[in-house]
Amino acid sequence: MDDTSNLRSRARNTHSATGGAPARHAFATRAIHHGHDPYGDDGALNPPVHLSATYTFPTVEEGAARFAGEAPGYLYSRVGNPTTCLLEARLADLEGGEAALVTASGMGAIAALMWTLLAPGDELIADQTLYGCTYSYFTHGLARFGVRVTFLDLSDPTRLAAALGPRTRAVFFETPANPNMRLVDIEAIAAITRRRGVRTVVDNTYCTPYLQRPLELGADFVVHSATKYLGGHGDLLAGAVIGPRDALDEIRATGLKDMTGAVLSSQDAYLVLRGLKTLALRMQRHSENALALAEWLAAQDDIAAVHYPGLASFPQVALARRQMSLPGGMLAFELSGGRDAGRRFIDALRLIARAVSLGEAESLAQHPASMTHSTYTEAQRRVHGIGEGLVRISAGLEDRGDLLDDVARALSRARAEPQPRNIR
Repeated sequence: MDDTSNLRSRARNTHSATGGAPARHAFATRAIHHGHDPYGDDGALNPPVHLSATYTFPTVEEGAARFAGEAPGYLYSRVGNPTTCLLEARLADLEGGEAALVTASGMGAIAALMWTLLAPGDELIADQTLYGCTYSYFTHGLARFGVRVTFLDLSDPTRLAAALGPRTRAVFFETPANPNMRLVDIEAIAAITRRRGVRTVVDNTYCTPYLQRPLELGADFVVHSATKYLGGHGDLLAGAVIGPRDALDEIRATGLKDMTGAVLSSQDAYLVLRGLKTLALRMQRHSENALALAEWLAAQDDIAAVHYPGLASFPQVALARRQMSLPGGMLAFELSGGRDAGRRFIDALRLIARAVSLGEAESLAQHPASMTHSTYTEAQRRVHGIGEGLVRISAGLEDRGDLLDDVARALSRARAEPQPRNIR
């Protein structure tokens, strides 16, 4: 174990973010090239995967200088690795942040950030609709250690100013929210928190920086489950935090190194780098397929509501057009028949897989009340806008006609009397 208490400057002294494509290039180009110079890596077009756990020092003096943050170089892969640092440089560039920190999962990213920002007696204000594991961590994790967590409907920013107290340290939300697609006005929330010296944290997993860049709208930190769209292939677990360099150095030294140990492996960092190369193309196709499904579902009589930012009928469509470049690949809808109809619909799907997670090449469907948000009580789901008949679909990259056929067939089954479960 290393005593690395003086590593606040590690991020600025190791992997250079200046190689590869200049920042003036467009998003898709930077997602492929930023931070890697193949001519400087023995001609390797793809960046190498560095598998070393520890690193050598030519002298004790050099080792001491690295530990003090006075000299560039690596110490130990729990603090930094050339492969993970390349991914951090690329993600920071794509999100428009000064620095990034990658972790072993999205929850690892949120935990490392919160354990650094918050102390016993502090308050966190969170939006009322969150991913189930985030909600559980806030209510059963942070609260257990003396952090007060207040849930608020942040889709109305005017409620926030009155709720901020002297011990409020951070405001956290997803936009769009998982699973019901509610939006939060990032710029409006950030304007309120900035005046009070409170940090704004946005989970940008659903959108990725290709569709939405919260830091440019005033947020202080962005978090991701890189397991999802950033990786894009369902073959890794990873997370990320992007924000100010000094704060990221502190999160690395405290929240990651000392508190969680949720370090991303170099192999998984390489897989996320691979996924970023096709992110722009994939997000366009995900959005096209989700829009086609949403439009078809909105025309069906027995669909009570379709929640998708690309529909003209979406209540927050103006906000979606202002802060998102495309409406994204996630949609949710309510079946009039409630929980039973939702389960019948999902069980009848043949092409779309019954699975949690999202952002993969394969389309996925899940029933939040039974799956990702089953940690909420039924009363809590009502308050948080998660209906019993809500179905969430992550639109994949398949042929649009095949997806529509599968949804139409499943909806026909959902209208019928309950059938024996379709097991493949």
